[in-house]
Amino acid sequence: MSVAFTKEDSAETASETMLPARTISAEQNLVTEAGLQALDLQLNQARQAYEAACIVEDVNERRRQAAIPLRDLRYFAERVRTAQLMPDLTSTERIAFGSTVSFRRNDGRLQKYRIVGEDEADPKAGSISYVSPVARFLMGKAIGDVVSVGDQEIEILAIS
Repeated sequence: MSVAFTKEDSAETASETMLPARTISAEQNLVTEAGLQALDLQLNQARQAYEAACIVEDVNERRRQAAIPLRDLRYFAERVRTAQLMPDLTSTERIAFGSTVSFRRNDGRLQKYRIVGEDEADPKAGSISYVSPVARFLMGKAIGDVVSVGDQEIEILAIS
C-alpha cells in the first residue's frame, strides 16, 4: 500500500512500526522454575511498556514506541504459553535438564555450567541451553565419562 493512503509520515515511519516477529525455536520450551519466573517478568515488562506507549497522543510516535514492546509481548506470551516446567532433579548420578556440570576440557580449562531452557541460557553467567551442542553431548553422562565434542574432549568431574 502506498504511504499516501496511510497515516504515517513516511515509508520510514511505517517500516519502524512493522517489525518482524521474534524467532520462536522449534524445540520444546523446557524451563526451570527460575526460567518460568523470568519469562513471566519479561512478559509483564513488555505489557507495561506497550501500555505506556499506547497513551502517547501522536499516532506516529505511538506506533514507533509501541512496535518493540508489542513484538516482545507476542513473543513472551507465546513462550509462557508453551513453557513446560521441568521438575527439580531427584538424582545427580546422570546429567539431565537442570543439572550443574563441572568438566575439564582436553586443553586443561575447567568449566561449570547449569543446563537450562533456551530463554534463560547465559554462558557468561554459567548456564547453557539444553539444545546447545555441549549440553546435548553431556546429557545422560556420569562423573568420569569422557565425551568428544568436535575436536575437544570433555571429562565430567562433578554433577549437582
